[in-house]
Amino acid sequence: MKVGHSIGSYIALEMLRRLPEKAMYCIGLYPFLALNLQSKKQAVIVKNQYMGFRSRVLSTMVTLFVASLSLLPRRVLRLISELSNGKSWSNTAHEACCSHLPQYHTIRNVLYMARTEFIKLSETPDWEFMRENQEKISFLYGIDDHWGPLQMFEEVSRQASGIALSIEREGHTHGFCCTEAGSIWVARH
Repeated sequence: MKVGHSIGSYIALEMLRRLPEKAMYCIGLYPFLALNLQSKKQAVIVKNQYMGFRSRVLSTMVTLFVASLSLLPRRVLRLISELSNGKSWSNTAHEACCSHLPQYHTIRNVLYMARTEFIKLSETPDWEFMRENQEKISFLYGIDDHWGPLQMFEEVSRQASGIALSIEREGHTHGFCCTEAGSIWVARH
């Protein structure tokens, strides 16, 4: 079984496609399967991709800047995480952000994924593959998620009606995994 969150849902589907003997079932949590053309946030991100992050020089500068934050005391990093991510995040999520995010290789990977995922996800999802494997796929969508919008939920239900679909209506966000309440709810679901 492969479980993926956000872009990880797309990756889990690819694992099911490429390694069907090892990935026998795919669960996508708040799945990011295609660009959401109605999302203003995604439009800004796409615009930034074309304006700057495609530049290796700018990408390297951003990476070096963020990596230099690791030189700050941990309490300052924690304050930055709390101010930018919110106090609702769990202690574990803040600690992971402080310890892993301000590392050179992590930021390089984040920028690489950002640069490439919007190219790949501007394509139409492979509905034929999903229809052929609909008994092996399930998706959980959030009610207010611009990465895995309800429009995509509706499109999946039209294109591959046998896929098990659920909508989380408890009010957790796309970043459910950064809060204890969201993590517990999704795990129980």
